[in-house]
Amino acid sequence: MPAPTTSDEMIETPRSRGSGTQTVYATLRQEILAMTLPPGSPLDEVRLSDRFGMSRTPIREALLRLSSDGLVTTLPNRNTIVATIDFATLPTYFDALTLMYRVTTRAAATRKNPTIMGTIRKHQNEFEAAVKARDAYAMIEANREFHVAIAELGGNPYYTTFFARLLDEGRRILRLYYSTFDDRLPLQYVQEHEDMIAAIEAGDVERSDRLAIAHAEQIVRQIQEYIARDMNHAVSIGNL
Repeated sequence: MPAPTTSDEMIETPRSRGSGTQTVYATLRQEILAMTLPPGSPLDEVRLSDRFGMSRTPIREALLRLSSDGLVTTLPNRNTIVATIDFATLPTYFDALTLMYRVTTRAAATRKNPTIMGTIRKHQNEFEAAVKARDAYAMIEANREFHVAIAELGGNPYYTTFFARLLDEGRRILRLYYSTFDDRLPLQYVQEHEDMIAAIEAGDVERSDRLAIAHAEQIVRQIQEYIARDMNHAVSIGNL
């Protein structure tokens, strides 16, 4: 009789392996963003292979994708952990984020594209629905897509790429932001998006700029107040 097949020897077609990689990637990504897997948590390939019931190849590929998203880190000893949050770098991160809110929203107000405006509106509707459902993960995703679509309307692909990267890096910061409201995000923040859309559609560059500044400032202020109020918790999360 043939010897039993180990998990590393499972025969996988490219299609099944790709599907497995996507399943692992999507599941771990959501758990990391939701803080179910806190910063610094170990991600052992063998245990993940057992958990998902598949070989280590799709596990490894999923971890590589998460690494490119900045959500996991490979240590010098080759162990993989959930990336820590470095609160010391937040001031420079917030400076860059605020700048990109401004330049992309201003640029969008100078251009007309009904198709992209439809996409912006679609993501705004998704954001509003997520806020009403108190679904933090869906809020994070919809907010990211909303602002990336605004950047795309602005027409500068370099801005779009950089802003998307900043938003991706800040997903867990945004999760902390929503947690300050116990995920009951006030509807005024949905209205801030609506005001941005109105200013962009009106071609009002200066109002778009002012709204982008205010939008960034309230996020920064809320996070700073959170850290000042509960620094011990923030430090434990950041592994500082």
